[in-house]
Amino acid sequence: MNIHEYQAKELLKKFGIPVPEGGAAYSLGEAKIIADRLGSYPVVVKAQIHAGGRGKGGGVKIAKSHEELDTYAGEILGMNLVTHQTGPEGKKVKKLLVEQGLKIEKELYLSIIPDRATAKIVIMASEAGGMDIEEVAEKSPEKIIRVSIDPLTGIQPYHCREAGFGLNLKPEPLKQFTAMLKNLYNLFTTYDCSQVEINPLIITADEKVIALDAKINFDDNALYRHKDIQAYRDIDEEDPLEVEASKFNLNYIKMDGNIGNMVNGAGLAMATMDIIKQVGAEPANFLDVGGGASAEMVENGFRIILSDKNVKGILINIFGGILRCDILANGVVQAAKKIGITVPVVIRMEGTNVDEGRKILSESGLNLITAVDLKDAANKVAAIVM
Repeated sequence: MNIHEYQAKELLKKFGIPVPEGGAAYSLGEAKIIADRLGSYPVVVKAQIHAGGRGKGGGVKIAKSHEELDTYAGEILGMNLVTHQTGPEGKKVKKLLVEQGLKIEKELYLSIIPDRATAKIVIMASEAGGMDIEEVAEKSPEKIIRVSIDPLTGIQPYHCREAGFGLNLKPEPLKQFTAMLKNLYNLFTTYDCSQVEINPLIITADEKVIALDAKINFDDNALYRHKDIQAYRDIDEEDPLEVEASKFNLNYIKMDGNIGNMVNGAGLAMATMDIIKQVGAEPANFLDVGGGASAEMVENGFRIILSDKNVKGILINIFGGILRCDILANGVVQAAKKIGITVPVVIRMEGTNVDEGRKILSESGLNLITAVDLKDAANKVAAIVM
């Protein structure tokens, strides 16, 4: 789950990590109130959407007066902000972060992420702050510092020193950085984060270390432990079909193609999308109904897939284990009768009760296309939509 910058900074403050003073505004009037509370200019006006590259898209402005605040806040609030992460359709800005402007002496990059290959938590830092870390990694990989931490022992003072020395920090900023990094690690582990990123982490002219920007992502599988974090969810920033799918415990991600997919198991879903692309077609979605799906979940999955107007055909690829093939077949028939399936459906199924499942489908009277294997299924559905 993603959250907004202003929400991320609330968490940083909670863990004793310095951030600029400011607040979220949902209107021009609220933006003025926050600016007045800050007491001086310049102030920074930032669009709050779940995407990076806001500054390059015109979503971050520095206001040096009340007049400029009125202008910039009025321009950004309600704009359709397009960045490299939103895609060409962009996202509508419904809220702002208004915060104090600071005198920046140096910009740094800092993040904490899990490394699944080593089962460790990795601190990534760089003196090339304020830039996309992907660009730094491509052009100047030697500028990226990596410090690995065993989660069983946790962060130690030498980890903080290794990162701080790598950033060539002076004694006073190094002292602040060491305390801040320990707190940031505690935030990361406390809330089961999948990423904590500060870009840039700045050193001000008076040698204060402050998180000027913040991005935090959370492991969805651990959200049940964090009701306070669940309250940060902003469904306006999510695809409506993905929001609808989450209500039924369906794992759905919308894509740009025209072949809808229904699969049980994330790995099988990825393989299904790969083979669709191999035959020259494009998947319209990732939909994992899970191993324990019921007929009702299959029905809801169909309804969500068909809500995407780009879908011209559906490929069902099921390996019957916990989800038996006869249950899937009943779900398909139930969905067809209740909501009406208006596009061709290709079904490939194997596993538990496969003969029963095929019998249910053949006796249903529905116009369904069966396939002998996954490649056959992909070729048949591709031929339909191409």
